[in-house]
Amino acid sequence: MGHDTTDHAHGDGLHEDLVRLASRRDALRIFGVSGAAAILTTLGASRALAASPTAEVPTETAGPYPGDGSNGPDVLDDSGIVRHDIRRSIGSSRTLAKGVPLRVNLTVTDASAGYAPMAGAAVYLWHCDRSGRYSMYSSGVEDENYLRGIARTDSSGTAWFKTIFPGCYSGRWPHIHFEVYASVAKAVASGPIVKTSQIALPKAICSKVYATSGYSASVGNLARTSLSTDNVFSDDRAIHQLATVTGSVSKGYVANLTVGV
Repeated sequence: MGHDTTDHAHGDGLHEDLVRLASRRDALRIFGVSGAAAILTTLGASRALAASPTAEVPTETAGPYPGDGSNGPDVLDDSGIVRHDIRRSIGSSRTLAKGVPLRVNLTVTDASAGYAPMAGAAVYLWHCDRSGRYSMYSSGVEDENYLRGIARTDSSGTAWFKTIFPGCYSGRWPHIHFEVYASVAKAVASGPIVKTSQIALPKAICSKVYATSGYSASVGNLARTSLSTDNVFSDDRAIHQLATVTGSVSKGYVANLTVGV
C-alpha cells in the first residue's frame, strides 16, 4: 500500500516562550545581567537544551498490543499512518476516539552523541482509548486503528501528536507506548527499531482527567496502582519516563518528554 510521508513543522509557541522566559529569569538570578547575557547568547535558551536528559531512556516492552506486526496485525504499512492527528481510524473506518484533548511532544536525542537532537528520525506512538481499549486488539475495537501514528522528528528532534488522554486500565499505570526508528522509511517498513519504551503520566493530572465523563472506570484502576508497583515503571518509578504535563481539562493538555535513545 502507498505511504503518506508528508510532515508539517508545527511549533508550540506558548511552550517555547515559557521555556525562554524561565531560562532568562534563572540566569539573571544566578549570574547577574552581564553573566546571564553571555550564557544565554551561547546557549540560545533553547527548549532542547533546557530539557536534555542525562541518561538513556530505559528499554521497555511494547506490550501485547503493538500493532507493528510483531504480535498480530501491522498498521505501520497502512496508507495514512504517517500523521500528527491520531484520534481517528484510517482506512475503511473513520471512527473518532473521544476524550480530553492531549498533545504529546516527544523529543528524541542521541545518547551516543552527547544527547544531540535526532532530526529526521521517526516515532511510532500508540496508546489505549479512554475506556482502556487498544484499537486492533480489544473487544469492540478490533476493526479500528485509532490512537496510532508515525511522526517525523523536526530539527530539534521533536515529534508531536494530537491525541486524547489515555484511560487507566487494571494493572497498569497510565502510559503511552512509543518506538523510535531511524527514519519514516524505516518505520513504515517495520524496522529495525532503535528504541522501544513508554511514557508515564503524572498522577495529579490523571486524577483531574479521570473525574470527567467517559473515564469513570479509570478512577478505581488508578487508585489500585502506583509507579512503585507498576510492572514496567517500578524499577525506577519512571524517573526518565515521566512526562511534564500542563494545561486543563477544558482547554486540553500538553505532555512534554525528552528521551535519550
